[in-house]
Amino acid sequence: MADDLAARLAARTLALVDAPSESRAEAPLAASVLAELRAAGVEATDAGDTCVLAGATTRGERPLVLLAGHLDTVPAQGNRPGRLDGGAVHGLGAADMKGSLAVMVELALRPPPARTVDLGIVLFGREELPVAESALGPLLAREPGLRDADLAVVMEPTAGAVQAGCLGNVNATWTFHGRSGHSARPWLADNAIHRAARGIAALADVEPVRRTFDGLTFTEVVSVTGIAGGIAQNVVPDRCRADVNLRYAPGRDAAEAEALLHGWCDPHGDLVVDSNAPSAPVATANPLVGRLRAAGDLPVEPKQAWTPVAEFAAAGVDAVNFGPGDPAQAHTRGEHVAVGALVGAHRTLERFLCRP
Repeated sequence: MADDLAARLAARTLALVDAPSESRAEAPLAASVLAELRAAGVEATDAGDTCVLAGATTRGERPLVLLAGHLDTVPAQGNRPGRLDGGAVHGLGAADMKGSLAVMVELALRPPPARTVDLGIVLFGREELPVAESALGPLLAREPGLRDADLAVVMEPTAGAVQAGCLGNVNATWTFHGRSGHSARPWLADNAIHRAARGIAALADVEPVRRTFDGLTFTEVVSVTGIAGGIAQNVVPDRCRADVNLRYAPGRDAAEAEALLHGWCDPHGDLVVDSNAPSAPVATANPLVGRLRAAGDLPVEPKQAWTPVAEFAAAGVDAVNFGPGDPAQAHTRGEHVAVGALVGAHRTLERFLCRP
């Protein structure tokens, strides 16, 4: 039986890896998954905008648990089609999160008969883009039944741990202004790239800050992730632009995070916040989270990244991260997920859904 499950999960993960679904191009995969579920007699719905719902979508007499995951991947890096090798499925999105999708679809097709909760499956697109483009927030807004869920398990890669909460994520554009001039007489100009160098050096000196929230320690970090400037080799430039990213911990609100970033950056240049995806609280006090942990003797860790648990939290739903993928594999050229991890996640969720 275990061998059959491993074979099914491996084959399904590989098929999902081989189905292109880069962000904004998820619709064919959404349609394919929906058709397979319906063909097997699963109650499944095209929820619009590359979203698929299966199983329970409203709360009844039993607790409602949602398993949620995104259909999209980052762009390919020569790693599609995938392959099965060395007990792992290799290829684009294997860890983040086609392996998790395979587990969710398998549970939808063959739900454990002794469940003590109602199970809903939530699949959505555009998670790998800025949160303003995510399909999940609008889905939660137009499907009120989902907002009554007792717990959402977002199956982001966690290497089999429960990862609670998530960091907030600010992306901003930092522009440095100067005065252009001839590079032979730079004293008559004001070099914007030199201004940028001084500002970036000051930001690089900002030390990571560790903040503890509900017993879990998150690390707040700020990084320059891109820089552009220059006119010609013999021209002192009058403008330079840098991309800045701030990750902030639960317990710090979005406005406070932006004010912190402005305090660091404004003395050197003009900062414009492009997006701010709020952090999510730690939901470990929810009894169902304890039940999930007990189902697999799972450790609990802070989520040192942003994930859609924040979108569920904004909709009033407790959510945690749990998935078979390894976070270190996400978005890498050599991305892969172990078949044993797929089986382990499936078995843990089966026990969780059936515990008294």
